[in-house]
Amino acid sequence: MSDAIKHECGIAMIRLLKPLGYYREKYGTSFRGLDLLYLMMEKQHNRGQEGAGIACVKLGARPGEEYLFRERALGTGAIGEVFDGVHRAMEEYRASLLAERGGTPEDGELPFAGEIYLGHLRYSTTGRSGISYTHPFLRRNNWRSRNLCVAGNFNLTNVDEILADIVARGQHPRHNADTFIILEQLGYLLDAEVQRLYDRFRPEGLRGEALNRRIEEHLDIEGVIRRASAGWDGGFVIVGATGSGESFVFRDRWGIRPAHYYADGEIVAVASERAVLQTVLNVETEAVKELPAGGALVVTRAGKVRLSQIAEPVGPTPCSFERIYFSRGTDRDIYRERKELGRLLAGPILEEVEGDFDRTVFSFIPNTAEVAYYGMTEGLNALLDRRKAERIAALERPDRERVAEILAHRVRTEKLAVKDIKLRTFIAEGSTRNDLAAHVYDITYGTVVPGEDAIVVIDDSIVRGTTLRRSIVKILGRLSPRRIVVVSSSPQVRYPDCYGIDMARMGEFIAFAAAVELLRESGREEVPREVYLKCRRQAEEPRVRPVNYVKEIYAPFTDREISERIARMITPEGCGCPVSVVYQSLENLHRACPNHGGDWYFSGDYPTPGGVRLVCRAYMNWYEGNPLKR
Repeated sequence: MSDAIKHECGIAMIRLLKPLGYYREKYGTSFRGLDLLYLMMEKQHNRGQEGAGIACVKLGARPGEEYLFRERALGTGAIGEVFDGVHRAMEEYRASLLAERGGTPEDGELPFAGEIYLGHLRYSTTGRSGISYTHPFLRRNNWRSRNLCVAGNFNLTNVDEILADIVARGQHPRHNADTFIILEQLGYLLDAEVQRLYDRFRPEGLRGEALNRRIEEHLDIEGVIRRASAGWDGGFVIVGATGSGESFVFRDRWGIRPAHYYADGEIVAVASERAVLQTVLNVETEAVKELPAGGALVVTRAGKVRLSQIAEPVGPTPCSFERIYFSRGTDRDIYRERKELGRLLAGPILEEVEGDFDRTVFSFIPNTAEVAYYGMTEGLNALLDRRKAERIAALERPDRERVAEILAHRVRTEKLAVKDIKLRTFIAEGSTRNDLAAHVYDITYGTVVPGEDAIVVIDDSIVRGTTLRRSIVKILGRLSPRRIVVVSSSPQVRYPDCYGIDMARMGEFIAFAAAVELLRESGREEVPREVYLKCRRQAEEPRVRPVNYVKEIYAPFTDREISERIARMITPEGCGCPVSVVYQSLENLHRACPNHGGDWYFSGDYPTPGGVRLVCRAYMNWYEGNPLKR
């Protein structure tokens, strides 16, 4: 993606099902869980580079000993800092014990030497940052079973409603961010569940540790999750653990955010991405399962694994941007789907260059569009092979020389654009800053015949168009092609996301800006105001099922008309050749990614009422001249 947007967050969970000594004997280390967690987080570093954190629960801690540990850090190097902090805590404990009793502790005594691990990688989508917003989050209590630790990949769209409900119960949350709200709701219901069991078993004469054990054996974690999440609107995958040793992961009923798990007799492992589990655990694709929409995976303190349906799925619409861009392309199915996205564009691309294979050079915008580029070239080769076969079949008297001439035609592929160093454009101002930005990409010289060849470059998506205009198209123009065609393997991004991606401001979308310009030019200046008034009236009636009135901004125009306007907008001043844009169609997106129908950023069809309300709110903010406010 030439215009970088922030990814969803990444989650990881490890539950060891055997005593630590088992892993020491088999793998040579008692810290098998910690090592696997580190690898799983590093393999998902693409999902969050603002911060990272881990938590650990130790099942065998004695009264007076710590059993719940946490370490967090900020910045792009947060994963390394977190694990450096963990190992430093271990060494300090060893040193203190050596000084105190003249001996070294057993591995199981060390901090972070436990059976349950949670990991999180953070990208803020709310503008809130700092260590206090970095997962995992803890809710402490002197009762082991009332301690709660959670981390997640989520964004709730109805936080205000949930906050009002919590306050009505008499609680007073310290923050109104959805992370704190989720923690408080789960914690409140966990307290109630523990109290229910206390009231049930105390009359039986149980006291002390015996009472605690009975409560922990009967905790209904699924019930806590079911009741807490019943009113949540949004996309979420949340991992968590109690201080008494219950661990869990659960997914929203729409299946928006991804979650995968692997379980055997030794371990239960959860991650945002399937390929991560395959690589780290060295298991086959089929061994890793996707957590179903509305599903929860729970592991009890005793190590019993349960898969539960905590909420009925509601027309599951998993995020298609995961397939196009966010998830790593090493996953078997994602790799195939990205290739198919490119292959399906071969026909429209060839039409755009008037079928001229001989005078067109095909390339891609590094680095995430590379797989779609492979699919595109395969599709182009198939079309060229068909053309060759037709020409050979049409020969009255085929001879070796004429057949060889036909077979000699090739799809011309080159690496034209090269992602160069990250320039320090912040040191410059005004036009100088833009001049520096133009050099973020470099070009390969001598690959294009000036004035004769067309250039086709594929990107995985075009969101803002800023980098295309300021850098890519501008520098490709130095090769003096007869024309430049920019291809997007995804459809036009028209609407903000509200389920965990940093795409929340209407004014930043080049497709939206193009539609507004077309409205102005075609004499429909009243449409933006009419849409605003409809959105505002709707906002005053919160109980009415919302309608996405923002669709009316695009309704008067065809996809091609908007694409043509976008092409004009990304054409830099002084460009010596025409520029056009080819987008993927919604129909072909669903053909390529049949199991991931979440396309609201393209179609405006949000799966939840909260999503519709937020897109209308984003439009109102834009219209009121405050596009930076969500």
